[in-house]
Amino acid sequence: MDLRGKKVVVTGSDGFIGSHLVEALVAHGCAVRAFVFYNSFNSWGWLDSLPAETMAAVEVFAGDVRDPNGVRVALMGEDVVFHLAASYHSPDSYVETNVRGTLNVLQAARDHGLERVVVTSTSEVYGTAQYVPIDEKHPRQGQSPYSASKIGADAMADAFYRSFELPVVTVRPFNTYGPRQSARAIIPTIVSQLLAGRTTIALGSLEPTRDLTYVTDTCAGFVALAESDAAVGREVNLGVGAEISIRDLAKMLIAQIEPSAQIVSDAARLRPQRSEVERLLSDNTLAQQLGGWSPSVPLDEGLARTIAWMREPGNLERYKSGIFNV
Repeated sequence: MDLRGKKVVVTGSDGFIGSHLVEALVAHGCAVRAFVFYNSFNSWGWLDSLPAETMAAVEVFAGDVRDPNGVRVALMGEDVVFHLAASYHSPDSYVETNVRGTLNVLQAARDHGLERVVVTSTSEVYGTAQYVPIDEKHPRQGQSPYSASKIGADAMADAFYRSFELPVVTVRPFNTYGPRQSARAIIPTIVSQLLAGRTTIALGSLEPTRDLTYVTDTCAGFVALAESDAAVGREVNLGVGAEISIRDLAKMLIAQIEPSAQIVSDAARLRPQRSEVERLLSDNTLAQQLGGWSPSVPLDEGLARTIAWMREPGNLERYKSGIFNV
């Protein structure tokens, strides 16, 4: 399947990965409808920061994926949907947005006969690695209400493929990072503290490891797997295949910004012991086989790009370094 010229909806387009995916799809030649979360401020989230020439090619649809009628309207007349909308706020919201919202997208896509449905999963569905590298056969472990809801959403997508032959691809990114990332994520947490002039960097647990993929690589993976007919009905990891501890990641960022800074572990930032995902390391073999995808941005380069973006005053002021985001 070739996405060029296709009419494409992106839910969650106002967010971190979603806004980058909108850019990638416009550049790829798609007609993009950006589904944003409705609010009374007429804010389109990170889409408001995109170049005017990009947004000139984008139709914005404001709604809520929890509303099946709005989702049905948003998908009407479209060819493909990339479903990225998700909630990180509270257990009730997890279920309503991540499970119910995914059901709404799947049902509307089925009713409208879309050619491809790309559902966004997360590496958190695996929990702490039972073996490494983690392939798609790894057991699912709901170590938090959020990850449990995403396991439910993934299962719903698989059920629609099996029961109704809906052409679903489930893409499972590992720890995407880069410009516009949420303040709750580890890299913005560290960088915003350093750029605010702090010399003592407060973090939670320092030992867990993560597999970090730069956001443009993640978006390239979405496009590649959406275009792969062989990926239909599959769940596919998108990760670099390398791990780094939070401690070593913090040291890399400190070295680039303020070498004299010190790291301290703040008890208030620690996850409950059985909730903390201690190790994530991806096996991206399937993404290479099905989509010809492999990451291209090295970690040091991706971090440098992210720091440069966050140094811009208009970007840095969006992050409140003194507030701990759960």
